Amino acid sequence: MSDYKCGLVSISFRGHTPEQILSAMKEAGLSYIEWGSDVHAPKDDIKKLNDIAKLQNEYGISCSSYGTYFRLGETPIEELEGYIKAARILGTDILRLWCGNKDSQEYSASERNRLFNECKKAAETAKKNGVKLCMECHNGTFTNTKDSALELMKTVNSDSFRMYWQPNQYRTEEENLRYAEALADCTEHIHVFNWCGDKRFPLKDGIDVWRKYIKIFGREKTLLLEFMPDDNIDSLTGETQALREITEAEK
Repeated sequence: MSDYKCGLVSISFRGHTPEQILSAMKEAGLSYIEWGSDVHAPKDDIKKLNDIAKLQNEYGISCSSYGTYFRLGETPIEELEGYIKAARILGTDILRLWCGNKDSQEYSASERNRLFNECKKAAETAKKNGVKLCMECHNGTFTNTKDSALELMKTVNSDSFRMYWQPNQYRTEEENLRYAEALADCTEHIHVFNWCGDKRFPLKDGIDVWRKYIKIFGREKTLLLEFMPDDNIDSLTGETQALREITEAEK
């Protein structure tokens, strides 16, 4: 797939075991996985985390990131080091977090300041532990717009506090391109899917727009398939082929 790092987000298949997911990934030709902390890789289940790490070695697949459901401003900051420990067991130094519990425009000035202070504390913890915390571009969080995400990045101002990017299925292609351009320098990983509103479509139908998206970010980013159009693990091969077509156009 060109020289991009391509992989999968495990929450795409919450009903399957880690081994079933890794087997399907190997067959499809994917090399990187982001494990979700909710089902597949709970932070406090050390045995399961170690078992997953062994399976990764067996299947030749690396952990690109740990997809936590740590929500800054809501989850106690003291729990962060437990998530960092779990990420280390899985073999990654990148953790995905959510920032806040509502859209940025709903925050009062005092709430915004409290959230920013919490983010700065989290960034200090990440720096101390040699990891990066990446905020997800998501509705219902503070990073729901490019302006609020940029404000957050500039305020925290830490190499240990970064972003993910994904298109917003409720916004236009032009709006998503502007968000991508604004956040490109702050972005570590990209979640790849083809949605329009609440409807999912095969990635092959979105090849042209995705070529525009990834051209903005450059080849050093990791592209992670997130969810199948039909939630079927057998669709992974076709979605991977579409991702291959997207990345090969950038050679």
